[in-house]
Amino acid sequence: MTAASTANTLQIVPGRECGSCSLCCKVYDIVEIGKAAGKWCGQCKPGRGCKIHDNLPNQCAEFNCLWRTDAAMPAQWKPDQAKMVASIQPITRNIQIQVDPGLPSAWSRQPYHDHLRQWSKKNMPKGIYVVVFVNDQATLVLPDQDVPLGPLTPEQTIAVRVEPGPNGGVYEVKVSTTRTMPDGQTIEVGSTSRYPVRSAA
Repeated sequence: MTAASTANTLQIVPGRECGSCSLCCKVYDIVEIGKAAGKWCGQCKPGRGCKIHDNLPNQCAEFNCLWRTDAAMPAQWKPDQAKMVASIQPITRNIQIQVDPGLPSAWSRQPYHDHLRQWSKKNMPKGIYVVVFVNDQATLVLPDQDVPLGPLTPEQTIAVRVEPGPNGGVYEVKVSTTRTMPDGQTIEVGSTSRYPVRSAA
């Protein structure tokens, strides 16, 4: 998954410098230099940082993880400790978690999984979703369950609707892609799946 920029205007939380952490140099696609997600960038020395720090690709120069910019992020979310990088997807505003494929279960450990569920419960009513990636394989974290979505590209969008029902209701999860046809017409192609609500959202 491509790195999700958190705009340069955000202030860095005092004391939250990258230091020895360089996990973002591993977990994201860096399109400008042809680096695939899940592999260390050839310009990175793990634990020491980037060899071309003064001439970074724009994607890297514009990026800051949530641990650096959001004082409310718990200290244990520093990426080299958590083994995952949290950011805001700039188009959808979804909370995106990119997991180190060397420890693909990192997001399901505690206290991290509880945090993800809490963020989902707080933000889903606003149309903001928590999406976990291991390379391009996505999982949608709902307030009471995790929904594997399979490969997900930056062009695809997620929408969740809760249908009330006598047994708690049903989540309707829609993944859509907007395509422009040769005649200039735009069409939406999507798939929808349904999941019983397991507890009050």
